[in-house]
Amino acid sequence: MSYMDTYRQWCTDPYFDAETQTELRALEGNAAEIEDRFYRQLEFGTGGLRGVIGAGTNRMNIYTVRQATQGLANYITDRGGQEKGVAIAYDSRIMSAEFAEEAALCLNANGIRAYVFDSLRPTPELSFAVRELGCVSGIVITASHNPREYNGYKVYWEDGAQITPPHDKNILAQVAKVTSFDQVKTMAKEEAVRAGLYRVIGQEIDDRYMEELKKQAVHPEIIREMAGEIRIVYTPLHGTGNLPVRRVLRELGFTNVYVVKEQELPDGTFPTVAYPNPESPKAFELALKLAKEVDADIVLATDPDADRLGVYCKDTKTGEYVTFTGNMSGMLIAEYILRERTATGTMPANPALVETIVTTDMAKAIAADYGVKLIEVLTGFKYIGEQIKLFEEQESFSYVFGLEESYGCLAGTYARDKDACVAVMMLCEVASWCKKNGRTLWDQMLLMYEKYGFYREGLDTKTLKGIDGAAQIRELMRQSRENPPKELGGFHVLAVRDYGSDVRKDLLTGAVEATGLPSSNVLYYELSENAWCCVRPSGTEPKIKYYFGVKGSSLEDAEEKLAALRAVLMRGTDSRKG
Repeated sequence: MSYMDTYRQWCTDPYFDAETQTELRALEGNAAEIEDRFYRQLEFGTGGLRGVIGAGTNRMNIYTVRQATQGLANYITDRGGQEKGVAIAYDSRIMSAEFAEEAALCLNANGIRAYVFDSLRPTPELSFAVRELGCVSGIVITASHNPREYNGYKVYWEDGAQITPPHDKNILAQVAKVTSFDQVKTMAKEEAVRAGLYRVIGQEIDDRYMEELKKQAVHPEIIREMAGEIRIVYTPLHGTGNLPVRRVLRELGFTNVYVVKEQELPDGTFPTVAYPNPESPKAFELALKLAKEVDADIVLATDPDADRLGVYCKDTKTGEYVTFTGNMSGMLIAEYILRERTATGTMPANPALVETIVTTDMAKAIAADYGVKLIEVLTGFKYIGEQIKLFEEQESFSYVFGLEESYGCLAGTYARDKDACVAVMMLCEVASWCKKNGRTLWDQMLLMYEKYGFYREGLDTKTLKGIDGAAQIRELMRQSRENPPKELGGFHVLAVRDYGSDVRKDLLTGAVEATGLPSSNVLYYELSENAWCCVRPSGTEPKIKYYFGVKGSSLEDAEEKLAALRAVLMRGTDSRKG
């Protein structure tokens, strides 16, 4: 069936509601838009769905959500997991509550109990709830930090982490088998409630989650001592973080917490920001304005599902607010935990720090300094969550901290996904310790640079939309594999890791060995002078991503090296000779 045939079916089949059909009929004559909406089925990737909200097979809507859920339900049923049930949470985005209900009712129609939060909740609380309730799986309706027109659907397994092999591929295969909406089950909510299949959860999980967060504090006594001295500005960017972040800070004792009123309430249209991403300086405009009014020490922003944290800190020498990357804020927390747990004798046996392959190499230096095992995993926090499970099963290491460059980290094992709520409380504890010792967070960061090296990292993307864009991305990856560069930005390429074929090749000796990580469409270049870069297609957006990092002799030197590497990567790898 051609995409036009599918379009006409959606316009006429009574299975699709009147609102959907009205939206689609209005597109008649717009061939490009029709093609984009129907040229493919919205891809259920290894983490779930993400796409623009709207009618069509290549859009997020109740029909594509039901279809994905039916595949998940089939997988759960095949494994005999119906009795354990599925926990479901959702954020503040447009249609999030509706998609959560549709997913629940599809599960219910398949005889699977659904535990649905009574209102929006952070993604990490869903991760916690899966294990707390003994569920076989979990679903979060969120598009994280994507623009307002997006929504998404993330799947978790019983360990509380997003699905990893073999479950990801097996669920994907089950979803692919659902080729017709005739195969999709649903039922009335009233009937599901009467049958005990649709259950609402809320306060009791909130309370237990909050207790686990507070347990992560290393020095609660320092927090109590300094809590009245620290001035904190916080914005939830219209998302789910407002209540849990304010609650944990309040219960720890922080009294000077100023919330950006214009961004306090949940709103899926994100009226004050075009892009609700705590990595973006524009997302901080209102928060920084408030920070200057109240003379804040630290400025914090969580993304819509509150799993990522952005940070600014006051530099008392200049009076200006300095931005921190996810690598920087993660290193501040990691170094604090390792240092203070070592000093207080509370470091567990065989401690391990876990990071993704595109996260700062400063983590290696810090881990070595404290005698902590450093383990690298593929990009995606689900692989960090997987390590926690493996540590417990194998009784090998004790998880201490995990982080990824994209502003996500986790202290503790109560959840198996990154958690901005715990990141907020830990960073505020670090700020309290710094203030007690006459420093700011920026002072502490500079001391770490002096001790461990001036590590700087960057990320750039190329957006290539539609059928042609997908082909271009495949071609870019093919060319990079077949004709790897010999030099990048003035750095020699020492080795190439191709995670797609599980091969690391040393370009100096010709030696070949396994990468040791699962197969993934990722290329990683080890460069001279402790530099590196990595390229991979995005798993959720029509983009190809370039990650890169350097180590300089000063901040200025590191920035110059980073700029040179960025320039080469974004104009194309022009140094393939050698």
